[in-house]
This record gives sequence, structure tokens and C-alpha cells, in this order.
Amino acid sequence: MTNPIYRLLQERLDLYSMGFPAAESGIEIKILRYLFTEEDAKLFLALSPALEIPEAIAERLCRPLAETATHLEQMAEKGLLFRLKKEKTNRYGAIPFVHGLFEFQVKSLEPDFARMVGNYFEEAFDQAMQKNAEHFLRVIPVNKSIDLTHHVANYEDAIKILKRKERIVVADCICRKRTEVIGQGCGKTLEACFMFGSMGQYYLDKKMGRQVSLDDAIEILKECREAGLVTQPATAQNPSGMCNCCGDCCGVLGAIKKHPTPGAIVFSNHIVNIANHECTGCELCLERCQMDALVMNDHGVIEILENRCIGCGLCVTTCPVEALELIDKPRKDLRIPPASMGEQMMAMAQSRGIL
Repeated sequence: MTNPIYRLLQERLDLYSMGFPAAESGIEIKILRYLFTEEDAKLFLALSPALEIPEAIAERLCRPLAETATHLEQMAEKGLLFRLKKEKTNRYGAIPFVHGLFEFQVKSLEPDFARMVGNYFEEAFDQAMQKNAEHFLRVIPVNKSIDLTHHVANYEDAIKILKRKERIVVADCICRKRTEVIGQGCGKTLEACFMFGSMGQYYLDKKMGRQVSLDDAIEILKECREAGLVTQPATAQNPSGMCNCCGDCCGVLGAIKKHPTPGAIVFSNHIVNIANHECTGCELCLERCQMDALVMNDHGVIEILENRCIGCGLCVTTCPVEALELIDKPRKDLRIPPASMGEQMMAMAQSRGIL
């Protein structure tokens, strides 16, 4: 019989970010039991994403300050809470499953947990990611795949995002780490996830990542592009993080790939187009496409399945005869990301009917 505290915890997490839906097998409860003690679960349920100091939490819960502060710190160290260190004061808040509980296990990831998460993605979480993909991450095209005659705003440029950040922290991709620890890794670049601001500081504090210079970050970004990874920052003009994802391992990208029309559920302002009739049928672009949006027709030349294209531009930079180009979507379909992460989370909550 499921302990009610873990069901309450599942229901609370289902209110955050992309949610944490129940699965018929109950695998989500096994994940929570793995991560949380009953006392951890009780404290988590007493918090919200709003950051609070230990004194306020202890007073509200009528608990001793020292005991509360110690427990909060222990949970933050286990990646069960977000912690913001500012001067001599720590503030703590609840976190979603993604981005949060799952990613914060990157340095302590064990095969048992990795398998449980993989099973949960397959059974229940993939559907949640498909429903909320457009609000969670957005696709930024490869820089050199964009014709300079097309207008591309600053928020579409990964390097410009990096240049705006005072602190850049890079960490291992939790998705490729998950497949790696169970012997199913794709072998692509592991250190590929960028964190900024307070999220970056949290990764540094927990030794989950390392701070890099702008030049180093740009070099990592180039390596990711060469490896055929799709750059996806959070769907906000001022994102707190930016991932470089592969269709083999990435939870979000993998879920999107399973959808019959990936192009319709992602946040992207571009789409690939046939630029000329010079295709030689080399099939290099097929290897780069993460969404199976390209096929060879009966004449041995490339065709585009537009409803599967997410506009990453990886195929464009591979084509030796420049037969492909990336173009803006029709004006009516162009979108501007929310100005802040707060607005992004608000939009996601509204789309899920929570607000």
C-alpha cells in the first residue's frame, strides 16, 4: 500500500513545471521513495517554490530553528531543494521534477535510479513533456545555417545569450549521463549543459558543474554543434539554463521525437527548406536530423516532412552542396519568448490549467 505522504508529494510535484503525473505501474512512487525519506517529504510539502530563510520556515512549522536549518541544508545537498546562498543567508524552496530533482542527481546518479527514470519517461512522463514542450525549451538554430538576409532577433542566438551572462557554469547532461550509467549511452559530448545566475551558483556550490569563460563556453557550444546536438535554452528571453540535446538520450527531445508532428509542439521560429535541386543523395543530413524530418524519395533526393522539422539547422550545415536552407516560418507563426523565467512558468501553468 502506498504511503499517503508519497502520493501527496507526487500530487504536489505534478503542479510544478511539466508536472509529475501518476503512472499505472506506480513507478513514480518508487522514484520518490528512492529520493525522499518520509521526513524529507513532509518538509518538502511544507514549502513552495518561493525562497524562504530557515527562521521563517521554522517559525511557520513550529519547529526548532537549528533542527530545521540542518534538515533544509541536508535536503539541498541531496538535490531535493533549491538553495540560494546570498552573503551569510541561505534561502530554500521546493523544486519540480524537471528541471530540478532529476537534474540535481547528476553527480550521484546510480544505475537503479537511472533505470527507474527511464521507465517513468516511457510510461508517463513523455506525454507530459510532449504537452508542455513549447513552454519548457525552445530550439535555437545553428548560427551559420541562417541566411544573413533573414532577420534573426538576439534571443534566437545562443552566443548572444552567453554574452549576456555574468556567470556561465557548464555541467554534464543528466540525460546522457542517465543512459551512460546503464550502458546505453550515445557517446556524444557529455559536458554540454549551461547554467546561469543563481542556478549556476547552485551548481557550483554543489560541485555539479564548473565555471567557464565566455570563450570556453563558445568553444563548448561549437563542439556540441559539430556533434549534432540541438541547442535548447529555456523558453524565455533571459533563460537560467541552456541545454544541448540529442534525440538518442534527451528526455524532452526524445519525447518530442515520438510525437507524430514534432514541429507543431515545439517553440521554434524556423523551418528547413529546399534551397536548390543540387541534392546528390549523400544522406549526411539524415544522420544529423534528430526528428526524422528528412527522407530520401524514389528519385534518391531529399524531401522534407515539414510537420516533423523543429528548425535546428543541423542538416543545413552538413549539406556539401547547400541544397538545404533554414528560413523563417510564416509571419503569422512567429513567436516571441516570454521576457522572464517567471513569465515562462506562468504560461506553462496556465496551459496546464493550474492557474
